[in-house]
Amino acid sequence: TGSSDPYCIVKIDDEAIIRTATVWKTLSPFWGEEYEVRLQPTFHSVSIYVMDEDALSRDDVIGKVCITRDTLAEHPKGFSGWVNLSEVDPDEEVQGEIHLQVEVLGSRRLLCCTVLEAR
Repeated sequence: TGSSDPYCIVKIDDEAIIRTATVWKTLSPFWGEEYEVRLQPTFHSVSIYVMDEDALSRDDVIGKVCITRDTLAEHPKGFSGWVNLSEVDPDEEVQGEIHLQVEVLGSRRLLCCTVLEAR
């Protein structure tokens, strides 16, 4: 139909911890949702999966962004900007990007992740 019903799932390592709201019938969703999660000292990565909700079958994965612990350490004041989506299934073509703000706050290792928009 030329549009998607996108939402995001945020995972720490392989554990899903956040699901955003679905934005219906768009290729340029805006979420503006902010979440705070306590990180374990041994975490390896934060992954944001952009999904397409489908009422009649399984939801499709549009793409993902993976931010490693090393990447976060390289940006002690946080990371903000547009990031290209990468494929989850090597047989699928991925086009699009997501606008994120991600930072680790203080000695309590609190992850602040703002999922802004996508295109």
